[in-house]
Amino acid sequence: MTPSILARSLPRRRPGLLPPAAAGEPWLMTVIAVLCFLACLAAVAASAADRAAHGWARQLGAEATVQVRPRVGESGDTAAARAAETLAGVNGVEEAAALDRKAAEDLLRPWLGDAVLPDLPLPHLVTVRLDPDAPASAVTLSRALAEAGLDATVDDHSLWRGEVERSAALITVLAGAAFLAIAFAAAAAIAYATRAGLAAGRGVIETLSLNGATDGRIAWLFQRRFALIAAGAGAVGAVLAALLLAFVRFLGGSGGLTQALPVTWGDLLLLSPCPLLAATVALVAARFAAMQVLGSGRGKA
Repeated sequence: MTPSILARSLPRRRPGLLPPAAAGEPWLMTVIAVLCFLACLAAVAASAADRAAHGWARQLGAEATVQVRPRVGESGDTAAARAAETLAGVNGVEEAAALDRKAAEDLLRPWLGDAVLPDLPLPHLVTVRLDPDAPASAVTLSRALAEAGLDATVDDHSLWRGEVERSAALITVLAGAAFLAIAFAAAAAIAYATRAGLAAGRGVIETLSLNGATDGRIAWLFQRRFALIAAGAGAVGAVLAALLLAFVRFLGGSGGLTQALPVTWGDLLLLSPCPLLAATVALVAARFAAMQVLGSGRGKA
């Protein structure tokens, strides 16, 4: 087989109708990749923060703290021991234990130091671990203590749980707002590139129109081009985000980098839709911009 016959037998790439790189496509791809990278990080951060907040809420909901005030002629340790024994028999309580002074000092030492602890009056506390399936309520615990003749206050951490849950909701809303802002920025960049491409390829567009091409067909050429660019850029951004998250996961070990943002391997699944979402945004933005420019051109003509 001669070289000429071999060359003719090979498939040839058909040239595109639009001028290549008419709208600074390499720069556009870089911008979209960076935006997709940031969007992926925002999604994972929101997921990790929500996971941490709900984990804290579950931990708080599974515990309660009781402050016991001893009666006249009764020591604080004795009153706390009676309260622990009373609460241990309540339905919905797995375990109740009196917190001795040494354990209380260990909790306060990182905050107050060793100098003031020996002279500091500490409350007599009982820690209660609740049944996660059917936890006893604060009202039930308070009633049991009152029936046992104990003067005590029950803290079921409901205030802290509410604050944690509100924080999780706020983080989710902020992450959603950040995602929408990034999507808007990507759409604006694609719309600008589409307008520039239409201006640069005005001669080609006029030729296509003279040959019977409709505005929708011409707009589809730009939609397809920018959708492919956005899909490739989205894949690049998702891969870079995955590499960074994998590094963070290895750095943090089995517990994640921090308790505030416990990143898991499952979070990498959140990155998979990024190329498709980027292509969808590009399709919509390019369609809107192309039809608007072509329509205005028809009006002037």
